[in-house]
Amino acid sequence: MHRLSALTLAISFSLAGVAALAQTGVDAQPTATKPAAKPLPRAATPREQLKSEAKGLALGVETSEAISAAQLDIAARVLTGRADCEYNQEVDVDAVTEQPGLFKVRFKGLSYLMVPEETSTGAVRLFDKKAGVVWLQIPAKSMLLNTRAGQRLVDRCTHAEQRAAVGAVSAAAAPVTPPAAPRK
Repeated sequence: MHRLSALTLAISFSLAGVAALAQTGVDAQPTATKPAAKPLPRAATPREQLKSEAKGLALGVETSEAISAAQLDIAARVLTGRADCEYNQEVDVDAVTEQPGLFKVRFKGLSYLMVPEETSTGAVRLFDKKAGVVWLQIPAKSMLLNTRAGQRLVDRCTHAEQRAAVGAVSAAAAPVTPPAAPRK
């Protein structure tokens, strides 16, 4: 019984509303439809905002990272060009002309953008933070390392300058035999 009275009450209010609209001269059904409004974009969650800010900061640091004077000094010692490595592999090291101090290192179809880093030993170290790859150059050889996997990608790489230096050291270290004394 309650349901029936509630339903009757709802219908009477609806009819009263239509009657009131009819008296004011307004149609119950509009003749022209308005285009549907575009839904407002949803607000980002706090987690999404933090991720977006972190990406923005990382991009800002990466693009505006200034090369220090010490890094430029190291960059002057980097051997560029093709380095011949073990197992007939090769690594190409080229300076990025638009950005002094940056180097592009290519190996097996992959390319790394590297920045010089200071070392306590005086070795030349180029590092790609994004990929976790290091190009290490010492007087006798160079090598490409994956720091995340903890392994060498390629070893015993030598540029022409390194081969010449090793040859000069080997020649200087060779034992000197005194000339043979003439026989009587």
